[in-house]
Amino acid sequence: MSNHLTGTWALLKLALRRDRIMLPAWLAVLVAMAAGSAAATIPLYPTLAERIKASETINTTPPVVALNGLIYDESSIGAIAMVKLSGIGAILVAILAIILVVRHTRSEEDTGRLELVGSTVIGRHAALTAALIIGFGTNVVLGILTTLGLIAAGLPVAGSVAFGLGWMSVGFAFAAIAAAAAQVAGNGRAANSLAITLLGVTYVARAIGDTAGPRWLSWLSPVGWQQQLRPFAGERWSALLVSLAFTAVAVAGTYALAARRDLGAGLLPDRPGRARGAAFLGSPLGLVWRLQRAGLAAWAIGFLLLGLVLGNIASKVGNLLDNPDLQDIILRLGGEKGITDAFLAAEFGLASIIVSVYGVQSIMRLRSEEANTRAEPLLATGISRLGWAGSQVAMALFGTTILMFATGLGAGLAHGLALGDVGGELGRVLGAALAQLPAIWVLVGAVVALYGLVPRQVVLGWVVLLAFFLLGEMGPVLKLNQWVMDISPYAHSPKLPGPTLDYGPIFALVAVAAVLTAVGLVSFRRRDIVA
Repeated sequence: MSNHLTGTWALLKLALRRDRIMLPAWLAVLVAMAAGSAAATIPLYPTLAERIKASETINTTPPVVALNGLIYDESSIGAIAMVKLSGIGAILVAILAIILVVRHTRSEEDTGRLELVGSTVIGRHAALTAALIIGFGTNVVLGILTTLGLIAAGLPVAGSVAFGLGWMSVGFAFAAIAAAAAQVAGNGRAANSLAITLLGVTYVARAIGDTAGPRWLSWLSPVGWQQQLRPFAGERWSALLVSLAFTAVAVAGTYALAARRDLGAGLLPDRPGRARGAAFLGSPLGLVWRLQRAGLAAWAIGFLLLGLVLGNIASKVGNLLDNPDLQDIILRLGGEKGITDAFLAAEFGLASIIVSVYGVQSIMRLRSEEANTRAEPLLATGISRLGWAGSQVAMALFGTTILMFATGLGAGLAHGLALGDVGGELGRVLGAALAQLPAIWVLVGAVVALYGLVPRQVVLGWVVLLAFFLLGEMGPVLKLNQWVMDISPYAHSPKLPGPTLDYGPIFALVAVAAVLTAVGLVSFRRRDIVA
């Protein structure tokens, strides 16, 4: 076994050098988000009565519970302060773990670099081990820094440690999941898609378990395991063992899978292609479609299922409200329809963040094609630079549209069937989902601009996504100025379904997306190909 690990240290140092900008940026934002949320929330609820009232309102509002989870101690200021980050924050931690592990395993195989390195004195499992060390090590550092940040913000030590360990455990679980996905999938994009799909499925399972039930569904999710640690609510340290046991089993299984496959191949068999290519492959857009259609189909199926689940939950939201005071407020604000629309708007907002991941990943393929010298032979033919890059941009925009359409279609059908009014609800809910697209396209445009201007730093697109998301989610908690929060395109997305729609922000977002995309494409046209 030791021979299989030869060269792990060298690969680890190389990977850390490659991530010297991205990793500190992610860690700094996540830790600042946690500490800032705690520091901003503590003064808001100085008395026990205020804390209990806030907790009861959260726990009896299904949209909030579905997004973030339950507060297990309604008198705890720490539980209130960190409830949002135990849900949405855990998603970000999981995405970071997935990006890191796939980036240094399957993506390296796709480029051919791992085969080149493997021809030297590098062991068979060195790259996988180095990637797991980076994934686990990053989450250990994140857990420690988060714990220290929460303590510095004034939260209890035991709860702060539990929260830091909870985030760490989520990162561990999804690092192991990503490593296994890298063995099964046929390429890095498919591995990312598979791991993120599993993240979405398990998160939805947790949301159903915490709202509509049954409760055991929450135990099918690494995010649910983290929440069962119950930071600041009578810590249950034994829940950590579930996540660690899963990680150990998943890592052992990953090494077993790695021993059974060839370098550059996935365990899922590739189907042989036709003897003659289709006519549409003669165009850049046809080639992009051929390369990405399988992954897009998998994402679309996942989002269709997500929409069906969300629509089903939305139809039951009104029945789940058992707080008389809250019921009275909701009835005065528009009845059960008001809270149902609020739930769908919140869930579509979260779905738009995940769909943005697909958009970022799709645009970053431009950089991988260029760096791996696959772009240059194509551009040496009659294909123009704008035609080649524009095809990838068009696919990213089309793909994100398909995913939001699938989400809205599923939610509209499930909600309409439950209410017995498919015709009335489907169009309304589908329109609400599609209204999130302009904000997603702004992010796609930002990544295109990065690719055109600073191609070697296009990976910062993930940081841009994280920053936009945090400005929208944490800005009100941190009491940021409105102009700062308005930097995020998600802050301007319409909160639909609802009674009114202001087209001004939608047109503005589309214009910004178009300008950013144009800047990126023009810059790419003028610069040299960068290896």
